[in-house]
Amino acid sequence: MIKIGIVGGTGYTGVELLRILARHPEADLVAVTSRAESGMPVADMFPSLRGRVSIAFSDPAKSSLDQCDLVFFATPNGVAMGQTGALLGAGVKVIDLSADFRIKDIAEWEKWYKQKHAAPELVAQAAYGLPEVHRDRIKMAKLVANPGCYPTAVQLGFLPLVEAGVIDVGHLIADAKSGVSGAGRKAETNILFSEASDNFAAYGVAGHRHWPEIRQGLAGVAGKAVGLTFVPHLTPMIRGIHATLYARITREADFQKLYEDRYRNEPFVDVLPPGRHPDTRSVRASNLCRLAVHRPQGGDTLVVLSVIDNLTKGAAGQAVHNMNLMFGFPETLGLDDLPIVP
Repeated sequence: MIKIGIVGGTGYTGVELLRILARHPEADLVAVTSRAESGMPVADMFPSLRGRVSIAFSDPAKSSLDQCDLVFFATPNGVAMGQTGALLGAGVKVIDLSADFRIKDIAEWEKWYKQKHAAPELVAQAAYGLPEVHRDRIKMAKLVANPGCYPTAVQLGFLPLVEAGVIDVGHLIADAKSGVSGAGRKAETNILFSEASDNFAAYGVAGHRHWPEIRQGLAGVAGKAVGLTFVPHLTPMIRGIHATLYARITREADFQKLYEDRYRNEPFVDVLPPGRHPDTRSVRASNLCRLAVHRPQGGDTLVVLSVIDNLTKGAAGQAVHNMNLMFGFPETLGLDDLPIVP
């Protein structure tokens, strides 16, 4: 078993990580930190974990994180970059679920995240934790930058087309919707029940911080810059992301077969048969991404539908997938939960 610490275990991503690790046969959870909740049993905050997680939150300054084999950061942006260097120096592996190490261009990161990067020297060594693309590098990594939820759904949706060179990568469109848990466990007016319920709205149309992350990932596959219009929306549901992706065809191919062949051996990507429409409920609380490929009216535009659970495949589940790769465990270990319906 490996000794695991979690920094920032009080948010939705943190409790999702706890839920998965509580059932993982190789995970020994030794520390969950929170300054504000230090001393409180984790199960008192999250009764769903009663009988499965017995430790209490601890003060980060007093936790022996440097004695862990692996530390997860489920913290706001800007926290992990200040603490990761010391942990790596102590021989601890790190998986960061925030955006601190995702974007390789430091100036670009600082532009979108509105702060000075505290550890630019670590960014280059961080493996981008999308296993379907970077599996081999993740296996060797000591630091993994876990992808964002929107970037996971969008990149997996476009990936086979970009790899095959059959679409115009200069004019990609991603129309994506997220449940309110994507905003985090905090009090903000726009995510209050009476504001978000029975409502539907776009946000960040002029620019969203996940846009450069998506472009970076797709450009890495394409071998050149890509043009992307990305529009996120807030939907009146708790969990889930639905991305509707548009791409203009430049070369004919059997697009259904292209997707089936690309993801045939990927344990957490499910390509649906022709004519199907995945919904967010079909992946709720699972580490699955479900995809469907459509060609409306037989025209020159492909429409790809991509659904994930933003807290699982879009965050904690993908982080545990990365952990399994880093420590040589079976990739699906601890991640075989079926989606919850209804």
